Amino acid sequence: MNILAIDTSNYVMGVAVLKEGAVAGEYVTNIKKNHSIRLMPAIDQVMKETGTKPEDLDRIAVAHGPGSYTGVRIGLTTAKTMAWSLGIPVVGVSSLEAVARQGAFFPGYVCPFFDARRGLVYTGLYRADMTIEKAEQNILMKDWLNQLKDLGEPILFLSQDLKVHEEQIKDILGEQAVLPNAPYQYARPSIIASSAQELEPGPLHELVPNYLRLPEAEAKWLEQQEKK
Repeated sequence: MNILAIDTSNYVMGVAVLKEGAVAGEYVTNIKKNHSIRLMPAIDQVMKETGTKPEDLDRIAVAHGPGSYTGVRIGLTTAKTMAWSLGIPVVGVSSLEAVARQGAFFPGYVCPFFDARRGLVYTGLYRADMTIEKAEQNILMKDWLNQLKDLGEPILFLSQDLKVHEEQIKDILGEQAVLPNAPYQYARPSIIASSAQELEPGPLHELVPNYLRLPEAEAKWLEQQEKK
């Protein structure tokens, strides 16, 4: 099976091509530049360098959130448009799960998270076999860490935003928290492609962003409607 994987759900932008289970090519950057401008050139480059034609693809995998609202939409729109034009399925993979899989060999809990501002994070808790221990949610980091402290077991934290919350993690969890080096903190599009092999594609129109919370503008609009 040949799979194109796309991740623009956060600052890290990634594109990978998986051919019959092997990583043929992978492109990853962690720079604050517009994904909408850079994504298609990155896809074109990886496809060319791996000798992959669009008609060679069997499915497309995409990180569908949570994360940046704009970033999630860019990735999903690109993946769905390509899948529709090629007549192939598209599979959505949780952006948090994609990061969590970096710690699949850790003998304990794995906690991926993304900063959601104002002390909030998008997060969830996984076991090493990637079964979900605590469902993905949008929560105050302080409240989340106090929940994790009660588990009394080592927890591996993985996040591109680790520095934002590192001090608080150490203060609340101490030695219970395991904080690996930077290369383990970022999602790999090849892992997203690998995950997509195990998932059953659904109808194209049913694949929607997994924001975990409403965009602020939409939340305010709904609030105004309730007051009318």
